[in-house]
Amino acid sequence: MTSAFDPARIRSVHLVPLTAYRPDGTLNVELQADHIRRMYTAGMRVYMPAAGTSEFHNLSADEIVEIVRITREASGPDAQIFAPCGYQVQFATEVAVRSMEAGATGVMFMPFAHPYLSDAGAKDYYEQVLDAVKAPALIYKKGPLPSDELLLELADHPHVAGIKYAVNEMHQFRTVMQADGGRIEWLCGTAERYAPYYMLAGSTGFTTGAGNICPNLSLAMHAAFTAGEFAEGMRLQQIILPIEDYRARCGDSYNISMLKHGMEILGHDFGPARAPQRQLTADERKEIEQMLQPILQAEKQLAGELASVGLSNG
Repeated sequence: MTSAFDPARIRSVHLVPLTAYRPDGTLNVELQADHIRRMYTAGMRVYMPAAGTSEFHNLSADEIVEIVRITREASGPDAQIFAPCGYQVQFATEVAVRSMEAGATGVMFMPFAHPYLSDAGAKDYYEQVLDAVKAPALIYKKGPLPSDELLLELADHPHVAGIKYAVNEMHQFRTVMQADGGRIEWLCGTAERYAPYYMLAGSTGFTTGAGNICPNLSLAMHAAFTAGEFAEGMRLQQIILPIEDYRARCGDSYNISMLKHGMEILGHDFGPARAPQRQLTADERKEIEQMLQPILQAEKQLAGELASVGLSNG
């Protein structure tokens, strides 16, 4: 069942759930579902399955749709699920339509992988897919294109719901968000490292990969900033930052492999990331294990505190 789009619900933390593989490299459906159930229980309500940290570029159309289906069935009826779409117009449209049939709330346009780009061509691309799919859509900005000017133009489209902004220029972000005048949602696309500054500038939510490992800490950080408790928000960010700093090494090339090893430490073997993603050395695995210990301890403590008073971050 597809949940109705609710702008208020996406003003939160957007989990990009890791993709679980079996030893033979196929999707581990059972482990994927278990992971989503754990994340939902922790309070996650917005999901971007099969997107960047989920290895979008290494997944087939069938795998993307299957991961979306698993996420819908394993989460609750109030979950907002945005399926990724990209590559050729035909591929993007097919995946988006099938994902909506599998239970997605809407779609998210992934950054372009094409050469020879322009705003004029990007506008044609977005509108062709939007008009074919007719579903709430987020647009992921990770570089100069789409330009801010094009984003403001697209904000008038009836199916554009928000922008996942991942260009860490705060004045630029603030300027374009103010120019929009509240038509759509503006969201931080660069996770906990930059989320406080985006939220101060007016962002209503942020994407997380670290939330796969420490969902309670990520959700509590968002809640603190939303409540104006900036000191507490920054304290929680400081706990999470070692994960984000490690992922950012060597041009963000540890983004997925670091998190996957973190899941293995937690007892959930998601299998290695598919090539060409970086594989970890034995020394790196040990380094990650040491780095994660205080974070996992803080996550466990927070989860226990919430359970003791009958609360969750959701």
